[in-house]
Amino acid sequence: MFPFKSNIVLDRTSNRNLYLQLCDQIIGFIKSGKLLPSTKLPGSRRLSEDLKIHRKTVIAAYDELLSQGWIETLPARGTFVNSILPIIKPQHFDPNTAQATKEKKSGFSFIQRPNLTPDLNDYSETGIIKVNDGSPDHRLAPIEEISRVYRNVIKKTYHRKLLTYGPVSGNLELRKILVNYLNQTRGLRIDVDNVFITRGSQMGIYIASQLLLSSKNHIAVGNSNYMTADTTFVDAGGIIERVPVDKYGLNTVALEGLCKTKKITAVFVTSHHHHPTTVTLSAERRMHLLQLAQQFRFAIIEDDYDYDFHYGNAPILPLASNDYNGNVIYIGSFTKIIAPAMRIGYLIAPKDFIDEASKLRKIIDRQGDSLLEQTLAHMIKTGDVQRHCQKVLKIYKTRRDLFCTLLKEKLDAYFDFEIPKGGMAVWIRLNKKYNWDDVVIQCKKQSVELNPEWKRYDNDCSGHNGIRLGFASLNESEIKRVIDCLEKALKMISTS
Repeated sequence: MFPFKSNIVLDRTSNRNLYLQLCDQIIGFIKSGKLLPSTKLPGSRRLSEDLKIHRKTVIAAYDELLSQGWIETLPARGTFVNSILPIIKPQHFDPNTAQATKEKKSGFSFIQRPNLTPDLNDYSETGIIKVNDGSPDHRLAPIEEISRVYRNVIKKTYHRKLLTYGPVSGNLELRKILVNYLNQTRGLRIDVDNVFITRGSQMGIYIASQLLLSSKNHIAVGNSNYMTADTTFVDAGGIIERVPVDKYGLNTVALEGLCKTKKITAVFVTSHHHHPTTVTLSAERRMHLLQLAQQFRFAIIEDDYDYDFHYGNAPILPLASNDYNGNVIYIGSFTKIIAPAMRIGYLIAPKDFIDEASKLRKIIDRQGDSLLEQTLAHMIKTGDVQRHCQKVLKIYKTRRDLFCTLLKEKLDAYFDFEIPKGGMAVWIRLNKKYNWDDVVIQCKKQSVELNPEWKRYDNDCSGHNGIRLGFASLNESEIKRVIDCLEKALKMISTS
């Protein structure tokens, strides 16, 4: 007989009732083939003695198993595993293992995407400083304002409608607020039909690529580009065409030459602060790019991921502000302003494109978080978001200045960089006689974690030896520690 006594483990500290724990384990034995159909089960008295539990617990478990169809009771014969259950090949029985473990390998085939990179754990161990590629400091998030407004929203009786299904394109109140907000701050000329709420910029890039790209459709990007965007375009079936990027941004003359030889469906650009190099697309090239879009009828996907963070003068208005022919798909979000977990962004485009985006979104996400979107709408309307933005802008500028000053003073012999006019990261090129892999390893020994996938920045395999180091998420003491760590690491590498 199956050794129930040595294989059933009941946890009296668990919130789950003992009789249900017993049910779960017996069902597991049946599913795994260890208890075959028609196998006789021990009587309730004997099993209660073996497991040292009350007999009523065993009776309750058997009653539950009987009601679910796992077992059957035959008069004058006893209790058995239901004879009509399919026979499962018994698995190897390990007496030292009380619980079956979940398989790590799937028992079925599925589509795998080797071009997609695995998710990296963004949570560092205690005492380790993680240097990202340009994210905000979540410790500065306006928690009090968010919680206060959220509580007020959820308490209002008339807001209970937000708990049901809402517009696929996003909370209507937020879309109305964004019309005024973006028209005033970005110089756009949109109405509510042009606004589509996303869960951050990446969703906007994904949806746009799914609608624009298919097999053999070409999309032009910078020879160095936002890595995840490249991956998204390839996954959508697009063919990437690379265009040079210099100190004035994407080279539109080279793009024009490309358009004359190939059918370009879309151009992806981070016009304000090019990702990864942080350079700004010049006014001349902005106008040229819009002219080319009209001439060759391609879409411009403009990812304006950190428009609000410009430290010298006012931010340059996006391409979308001068788009009179419906060529620009403008993407932005509030994750950089507030915190990465605030997954609210927007996609601005002509109404027909928005309508199609809504159809696609409906089968992958149905709608966003209506309560959070309503909260954000109220925070924009009352100026909470704008005040927070001004506050962190000053903090990030101070951090940028300190980071770049220390880089220049202590590491000028190793690095070549330009002080970024905005954004949250510095584009740093390491002297080519050194290797970032060595630097990453040495820094990790000092509990400073740099991006180990630095080679992904070299999209066109040009060997520029550059990497983005984010400063915004580091406070002043952390910045000093990171620079000291880099200095020690490079001195050790140079003398070895």
